[in-house]
Amino acid sequence: MNRIVECVPNISEGKDREKIDRIVEPLKNDKRIKLLSVEPDADYNRTVITFVGEPEDCVSAGFEFFKRALENIDMRNHKGEHPRMGAVDVFPFVPVKNISMEDCVRYSKELARRVGEELRIPVYLYEYAATEPYRKNLSDIRKGEYEALPEKLKDPKWKPDFGPAEFIARSGASVIGARQFLIAYNVNIFKNDLETSVKVADFIAKNIRESGYKLPDGTRVPGRLKAVKAMGVELKQYSIAQVSMNLVDYTITPMHTVYEMIKEYAANENAEVRGSEIVGLVPLDAIMRSAQFYNDNKPIEEKSAIDLVIKRLGLNSLYPFEADKKILDLMVR
Repeated sequence: MNRIVECVPNISEGKDREKIDRIVEPLKNDKRIKLLSVEPDADYNRTVITFVGEPEDCVSAGFEFFKRALENIDMRNHKGEHPRMGAVDVFPFVPVKNISMEDCVRYSKELARRVGEELRIPVYLYEYAATEPYRKNLSDIRKGEYEALPEKLKDPKWKPDFGPAEFIARSGASVIGARQFLIAYNVNIFKNDLETSVKVADFIAKNIRESGYKLPDGTRVPGRLKAVKAMGVELKQYSIAQVSMNLVDYTITPMHTVYEMIKEYAANENAEVRGSEIVGLVPLDAIMRSAQFYNDNKPIEEKSAIDLVIKRLGLNSLYPFEADKKILDLMVR
């Protein structure tokens, strides 16, 4: 591959493995692109899929993937912990090698056009592809989630960028765009019982995320960490809660900064931090930045750096962290 784009579609299905396999089948069989990971989460009822390829091939493969997902997911039956508004909830293009963000915007718009016009579902553009400033942030577009779509689509302000301005009950709406590399990073919290753990996780999320929280009088209190989105969620299968985050620019706020701050908050609440997880892939550069921090900024070779970060961030806490399947650079060498 001369030019490499990473695509990270998130679908609203994380429980039925047979259904998930049917949805990703077109990506497995497409020799033009490389499917890197398929990560379902039953509590979130969501699967994060990652594939890379030449941009034109990613558009073509992405369209076939959309068709299969819409055939297999019915949003009328969907419930889960993660916010969502459609069967294919979000589909970002991320520049990896020899391609600009402007190129990613162009290709994301081509996929959005095809999905909207040919598959006839509402599509919104976000991040660098956004057509209006208020549509840049995914959480703003997704506010109210699937359940709010019938009324939202009647509002001219929320007319889709492509596709019909009408509620399609089965599919919901999709968000497509171009963004920088995002790390989906979750820190595990436990205190006494699941309900209390969720309250602690929610408290921490509100205090660390950049957007902060509102006081009863409407005053907004900013959070402590830039380029971080966070919320508290429960993970029933592990009987813990998580501070579930998107690190939208890890060069501004790296993983170790987040983890160490959450440890401080948890200690103040007499709660435990039980490791963390990375959902999807992570750049090697992000791992090396955390390794430098934990190694007192001394030189460290790559394998030792990876092992150190796995240990210090507790990345094996829920399941094994397999570096060759989780670190993007190792997978595309």
